[in-house]
Amino acid sequence: MTKEIIVVTGAYGTDTVQQLGGQAALLPIIAGAGADGVEIRRELFTAQELQNLPALSQAIEQQHLFVVYSAPEALFTPQHTLNPNLPALLAEAQTLNARQLKLSLGHYQPGFDFTELKVALEQHPVSLVVENDQTPDCGILSLLNAFFHAAEDNRLPVSMTFDMANWHWVGQDAFAAAERLARHVSYVHVKAATHGLRGWRAVALDDSDGKWRELLTRLPLDAPRGIEFPLQGDSLEEVTRYYVNLLRAE
Repeated sequence: MTKEIIVVTGAYGTDTVQQLGGQAALLPIIAGAGADGVEIRRELFTAQELQNLPALSQAIEQQHLFVVYSAPEALFTPQHTLNPNLPALLAEAQTLNARQLKLSLGHYQPGFDFTELKVALEQHPVSLVVENDQTPDCGILSLLNAFFHAAEDNRLPVSMTFDMANWHWVGQDAFAAAERLARHVSYVHVKAATHGLRGWRAVALDDSDGKWRELLTRLPLDAPRGIEFPLQGDSLEEVTRYYVNLLRAE
């Protein structure tokens, strides 16, 4: 089975993305490195770029990549209501011809009526994936587990982006999370982290303790693997190709 590898544009760092001229400039690097897809980050757009999504979609298609669209927003507001921006974000994802829209969970409250969410998702050919983030009140296993069980019970077309390292930021065990949540996972953010004086920080896989390998075996083998750890070096295409091949072989 050939594993699909996605490169998250944010892995190159905000400064590099800006210096190169935006996320579109990364597409030849990502495609040249042999990746299958690209995760486009909404927070890396300028206002002008956000108004020019059709051109970006065309550029992605020309590089023969598929798209995941990530927005730095939560599905649920602090008031436990559905994010009012969801329809607009789904529309942006559709304009990019994205497979998935990725959001964090936010302030989900068990017992939520999913009718409005069902209607919103039915209006766009884009799947919704919810990620475990680094917030101690929302990115925790108990809340995510409750949400995905409720989503399953309500037959919602929602699955999980499992970020392998974000569990460190919320003080929880990634292996325990994988055991509980693996059945809901459709996308894996491959990431390692180390702890220093300023807390946790993401590091390249070769600079980590290597536990990511065992954790990866606890997650669905057919889930696309996204590179979200720092990609740095004299040749961005070369370092990207190295990790694309490494993750495809695991």
